[in-house]
Amino acid sequence: MTSTSNTRLSSCTEDIIRIENGTFYRNYPSEADAPGTNPAVFSKLNFRLPIREGPEGSAQYWSVVSPSSLARTTFLQVLAGQHICIPHTARTYPYLAEQSRAPHLAIQYVGFDAERGSSVGGTSVRGAYLSARYESRREETDFTVYDYLTGHTELNALEHEPTQQETAILESVLDRLKLRDLLQMPVANLSNGQTRRARIAKALVSQPELLLLDGPFMGLDPNTSRYMASLLKNLAEEQSPRLVVSLRPEDGVPDWITHLVVANADLTVVARGPKTKLVTRKRKQTQELINDGRKLSGEDTTVLSRDGFETHSPALPPGEALVEMQGVKVTYGDKTVLGDWTQTFGGEERPGLWWSLHRGQRCGIFGPNGSGKTTMLSLITSDHPQTYSLPIKLFGRSRLPAPGEQGISLFDLQQRMGHSSPEIHAFFPKNLTVRRTIESAWADAPMAKPRLCAEADRRVDAMLRCFSSQRLALFLRAIVASPDLVILDEALSGIDERVRDKALLYLSHGEHMVLPSDFLVEGSRSAARSQYPQRSMVSRIGKVTFEGLSPEQALLVISHSKEDVPGCLREWICLPEPGEGRLPRTGTLSGPLELNPSAWEEEVWKCDD
Repeated sequence: MTSTSNTRLSSCTEDIIRIENGTFYRNYPSEADAPGTNPAVFSKLNFRLPIREGPEGSAQYWSVVSPSSLARTTFLQVLAGQHICIPHTARTYPYLAEQSRAPHLAIQYVGFDAERGSSVGGTSVRGAYLSARYESRREETDFTVYDYLTGHTELNALEHEPTQQETAILESVLDRLKLRDLLQMPVANLSNGQTRRARIAKALVSQPELLLLDGPFMGLDPNTSRYMASLLKNLAEEQSPRLVVSLRPEDGVPDWITHLVVANADLTVVARGPKTKLVTRKRKQTQELINDGRKLSGEDTTVLSRDGFETHSPALPPGEALVEMQGVKVTYGDKTVLGDWTQTFGGEERPGLWWSLHRGQRCGIFGPNGSGKTTMLSLITSDHPQTYSLPIKLFGRSRLPAPGEQGISLFDLQQRMGHSSPEIHAFFPKNLTVRRTIESAWADAPMAKPRLCAEADRRVDAMLRCFSSQRLALFLRAIVASPDLVILDEALSGIDERVRDKALLYLSHGEHMVLPSDFLVEGSRSAARSQYPQRSMVSRIGKVTFEGLSPEQALLVISHSKEDVPGCLREWICLPEPGEGRLPRTGTLSGPLELNPSAWEEEVWKCDD
């Protein structure tokens, strides 16, 4: 009797998730649905996540890999119990049922792909407006990391004395994610990387059985990515909690992952099983495509990047200075967050950051999470209050007037800068159409009426013909008016690979070059050639409306992924780890990072001795 009971229990609890021939819908399907209005997602899906080790004695660690952020996110949502399952019995949670735990409590989803730009507590916690995070005044709603992790993020929250077990869990999570030194920091002041760790910590505090991480490496610098990979490996091996992570193809697959689900953009699973079998099958073909390089056509042997640049292409000659920082040092009390070093400038040792950006330059600001990249950028955009008091010139003028010199107004800056970032995405009005969003580049404020001419109308029309993705609306808004300075702060992070490549090509070459429509054909060398940029028909007939970046414009890029860095970028500055007092490093690239990939690790992210 006991043996039979144990066998039945083992069978009942062997899977934490079991999906058998299930088809999923966003809304309950009905015969009255118009064709295409409620398509199935992941039809006839089969998936098992064992709670115990496999028959060979090794645990299974799963990852879903797809070039489509929608596919990755939707698959994890299906695992979490979202979307309608037909038949209803196709998706079950045997182990959770045995433990009397509800799936929505036992399974935690933390998204950095579809939810990029969202903060630890949402916009309401990060501040009511973009520059709130830089202000020194503390409000009652400026909750700390400790408040966030313990759930005290509401006004007049109920007092709760944590139990000894809750305290032990929190202490363990703080050490595992290196958050102890940040406990009293307002969440509004966290960097993107620190926010990432805080959100994962919040999920771990609730002790889930399964943690679904959507894009855990997106937006992290290489050093932090390596640490995050090590952290996730330890979590996975401890199975406390069990993990399923989503990855972009360019992220690579961590060594500790044992099983993969490969999904297409059309929300279908094309492969599923042990990683060794799937990766080995594709490795040779993938390497051949990489070695082919990217060429303009079958006859032209010039190797091009995905956005149309040769392996060795020099930088444009610099013009007048658009941004000048002459000894910038940003401090909060006794803490220096930018400029805690002494540079040699003009033959003299001078404190602070000395740096400039000129017309024609395409420059990247790189550095570890928390190194001051966002702070440096906020000084340029004038979102930081200290812009008014620090030695900074924007377009040759200071923010405040001086004797014989007129200051530059915020409206002048907005007209001369185009800016796209996750923070702008979080605060931008959500009720505007894509067209109206792009047109706001000619307005004093997003909700103000834009001042459009016939040329502006034609540019917007041209962009809408080329792009339909809502996630690119702010990117297009940043470039459509051809401002003196274009700022792209993680602007293409999380965008699907093909859309990203198309956007990068459009940034540099406008309507002059296109990616052939048949480049999605797989499996041959001709497929690789079909991906190369070609001169567009619009360019051939002389009807180009948008030319791309001009030599009179400057480009400033912040990115932690070399795949998101435009091929035109040549100059770079890499800020040091915070608190180390080391100098920032600067350099020049000989060509696009795509065709010079070693430069990313060996030059830009080179470790100081």
